[in-house]
Amino acid sequence: MYLLFARVLRESKNRCRLMLILALYGMIPLPSFALSDQTNESSLVVQHHDQIVTDSTLSLAKLIDLTLEKYPDSTWLSALEDEALALQKRSESWTAGASQAGLRFQEATSGTLHYIDGTVQVPLWNLGQREAQRETGDKAVLNAQMQTTATKLNIAGLIRMALWDLSLQKIRYDQALAEVDIYGQLLNKVRRRVELGDLPRADELLAQSELLQKRASLTFAEAELMHARKRYSSITQSNKIPSIYEESLVALKEIQQSHPALMAVNSQIDRKQAELKALKLTGSGQTNLSVGVNSDRFTNDTRSNKTESFNIGVNIPFGGDAHLQPQLAAINVELNRLIAERELLHRALDQLHHEAEHNLEVNRAELDIANELKQVAEEHLKMTQQSFSAGEINLMDLLKIQSRTQQAILNAKERAVILQRDQALYNQAVGVTP
Repeated sequence: MYLLFARVLRESKNRCRLMLILALYGMIPLPSFALSDQTNESSLVVQHHDQIVTDSTLSLAKLIDLTLEKYPDSTWLSALEDEALALQKRSESWTAGASQAGLRFQEATSGTLHYIDGTVQVPLWNLGQREAQRETGDKAVLNAQMQTTATKLNIAGLIRMALWDLSLQKIRYDQALAEVDIYGQLLNKVRRRVELGDLPRADELLAQSELLQKRASLTFAEAELMHARKRYSSITQSNKIPSIYEESLVALKEIQQSHPALMAVNSQIDRKQAELKALKLTGSGQTNLSVGVNSDRFTNDTRSNKTESFNIGVNIPFGGDAHLQPQLAAINVELNRLIAERELLHRALDQLHHEAEHNLEVNRAELDIANELKQVAEEHLKMTQQSFSAGEINLMDLLKIQSRTQQAILNAKERAVILQRDQALYNQAVGVTP
């Protein structure tokens, strides 16, 4: 394309003038960025519109809560809560398990002896076992809460990325749309001048080629914007976005132990430790208390006898350590796996924190440079326009400076959005949920 463009320039002395016109129209400043809730249907290249609507009553925090309610992990979190309540309810029981009732009747074949035995057997808590079970239930409740908080933070991260990606794609789409309009107007002007004989037919073809390239760029930008919208709606299961989602930076020197991800894995470790303690107190099994009533009746031709008695017994298990050790070992494996995961998680969070902090420092510097460059470029452009009006410089110099000025303006806009995005990602790294 560039070789063809150079050949066309060599073929006619009017090519330089056409290039100046192209640059002049191509570098007109674009509208300021705003994440509009509507895309003009008539401007769509491909008629596939994933609509997004701005809701002024919707906050970022509320959006995260609504997304959590519809997120697939919500069923798992509900099951964790139910399990924790079941464990708590078990520890409130006065017995260590289900009680049993037994009834036995015996009669001699002669019909002279009748024996009835009724018993109730109750499993008792071992010393400290009930308190350990209660602690397990409490740790399970806390674990369910921490898992919900950690899941909420993960959802916040997905939403943050989706929203700021949507913002950047909207900037690029608006720019591509404006360039198509600019080059369309330029093509009409070139055609008019070709009709008047002021420009050759090759200039019209060149302008038409540039317009087609801009339309191709618009198609790509539109597709990226629609992809960004679909990603957002897929995550949130909604087509509404908050009107304001910028965040204030929560600067921390290091990852805190209160980070939701760390608290979630710590709560799992605490629960496993409580389970291990409760299982050890189970020992060889539960001691069983038996209470019974016996009735003996004996009759024959000469005499009869009737005896009622009450009995109580205790059944104490022993020697079950060999059978308990595999269960203890299994829980211990899970416990140590969680401890290893916590250490790996801490390292990963430290790295994320460092990268997020470094990105902020770099982008702040780049934004300051971009804003300063924008200011200098605008002042320079103003002086150049005055010099051009006075005939002190030629049009080529004016267009070069105008091109640089426009690029500086666009770069400053994108840098402002990127800095806002990186502030949100920094908050995500240190575990701050809106």
